Amino acid sequence: MSGVSEPIFDAVVRIDRLPAGGRSLTVDANEAERAAIAQAMQIISVEHFSASLSVVPLRGGLRAQGHLKARVTQASVVSFEPVAETVEEEIDRVFLPAPREGQAPAPGAEIYIDLENDDFPDHIDGPEVDLSALLLETLALALDPYPRLPGESLEGLGISTGDAEEGPFAKLARLKDGNGDKD
Repeated sequence: MSGVSEPIFDAVVRIDRLPAGGRSLTVDANEAERAAIAQAMQIISVEHFSASLSVVPLRGGLRAQGHLKARVTQASVVSFEPVAETVEEEIDRVFLPAPREGQAPAPGAEIYIDLENDDFPDHIDGPEVDLSALLLETLALALDPYPRLPGESLEGLGISTGDAEEGPFAKLARLKDGNGDKD
């Protein structure tokens, strides 16, 4: 079994074949691809998944800018009922060649890193960039981590979320305080 899995959809760009003016890349996932995306994201379903990117050469690598749209269904964290969600995300990512051993900075050399800039470039090895991983990562980060139906809460199910601590450490604390175990 190899450690590299096949991409769910084709979004590979060859840097050495990228025109100077760039090119457009459009993804509109079919039914099988949407089912594979849902499985990868561990959600109920993906009803729609599309992206349009403008890919331009940049300093030996590339810059991908565009937009991702998706309609997905996740299970509610409260009742496990299906919860629909629409995702629309802007994409702007830079991929640059990894520094070579011979190009490594000299020991003691100063290296400038802008800590205010959250957009550190991704490093690539070889002439290809698979943008499918970027699109799946964008979707994964945009999904609601705690999906719920409108008006749903743990209190509505009769589950207490009060301040009273429970569990083994709370019982130990009561024993230590001399209150004993009142269960």
